[in-house]
Amino acid sequence: MVSAMKKNDVLKIGIRYVCALFVMVFGLKIIYFLISPLTFKLSYWSLWYYHPTLISNASFIIQNNKLNFISACTAASAYLLLVLLTLTTKMELKKSVKVFLLGILLIFIANIIRIDVLIITLIEFGSKAFETIHLLFWKILSSIYVVLVWIFLTKIFKIEKIPIYSDSKEIYKLYKRSQKNRKNK
Repeated sequence: MVSAMKKNDVLKIGIRYVCALFVMVFGLKIIYFLISPLTFKLSYWSLWYYHPTLISNASFIIQNNKLNFISACTAASAYLLLVLLTLTTKMELKKSVKVFLLGILLIFIANIIRIDVLIITLIEFGSKAFETIHLLFWKILSSIYVVLVWIFLTKIFKIEKIPIYSDSKEIYKLYKRSQKNRKNK
């Protein structure tokens, strides 16, 4: 019975990592497809005060500034990292779905705020200030934010496992136990 449970645990770990591999291969395309239109439309609507003019599915004009929404504006790597952290951390399915959904919401809201701040910076302070703030967000703050979101989620949902490490440790223990059982037979 114990052996069957342990095999089941290894199977569950395997399934999570196959899903993680799938996400690594196809995740960005899926994220761009699902999140990009939502991010663009919400950014456009949230800037109503500046009277944006929609000129395509991915660009609008605000006060003579043509703004092109490119795939990087979606912050897909942040979502991808969150998905991978969730999949490589052992937790109940219900909890992992809650972690994932709250994490996605937090990243989505922060990204809309980031885009709005950048556009308002462009309008109010010009392209030099825009470029400086954009690089600050892109190179430093976005990575820190995802780490802080993950830490927040681990505290809120009382996640004690460490992504990848806890699974590796469990598999190693099972391997050692199976080796010991073989010697005893």
